[in-house]
Amino acid sequence: METVNRGYEPKDAVEFGLNFSEKLTNAAQELYFLLNRGYDVKSSSTFIGNHYLLSERQRMALARIISPESSIQNRSEKELKKAPKTLTFDGFNTIITLEVALSGSLLIKGMDNTIRDLAGLRGTYRIIDKTHQAVELLFQQLDLLQVEHALFYLDKQVSNSGRLKSLLLEQSEKHSTQIEVELHPQVDSQLFPLEYVVTSDAIILDKCKSWYNFNRGLIQDFIPNAWIFEIEP
Repeated sequence: METVNRGYEPKDAVEFGLNFSEKLTNAAQELYFLLNRGYDVKSSSTFIGNHYLLSERQRMALARIISPESSIQNRSEKELKKAPKTLTFDGFNTIITLEVALSGSLLIKGMDNTIRDLAGLRGTYRIIDKTHQAVELLFQQLDLLQVEHALFYLDKQVSNSGRLKSLLLEQSEKHSTQIEVELHPQVDSQLFPLEYVVTSDAIILDKCKSWYNFNRGLIQDFIPNAWIFEIEP
């Protein structure tokens, strides 16, 4: 299998490097100000991005890093500090972020302390060399956390979701956590009313009953050299 770096963008080293640090920090502060006053994130990030002449990647990163204080507080109150015995995974959201981390590509840390990526696959997915390693690390973390049962939801309409389901089931046989994998046409809405959710999707975090910050701990433990971009607005 060929080597693929998920989420790699050659310009990231410059656009998220020291030369842009002050500009991105200033933009983040202004976006945070607008969101806290009720302005829409899409229009606000467009306005701020135009003002600072930011690239599309920089605008996307800011929109995924910055959240209004009310959302941060809400998510914090629902965050589980200890892993429960059962977890429900936003499958692609979790695994793609781990693939990006293993690729050495850009990750961002949100104000809610979640780790997000900018891979933007939009319905097109294929298993790469990093996928097997990501899944193996995922199951190692489940073992360490002593999670007894994990349910993975994968977006049915995304290409190769069936192959990823088979890989998850196959690799789980070597580990203690019992898993289920379901292909579903509307994963987001399926997760909205649930508890014990694993995702970094802001909309799901705002609506679910409780969540666990699984990837943050895994990356800290197993991928300490991952490239994580942070801003303090």
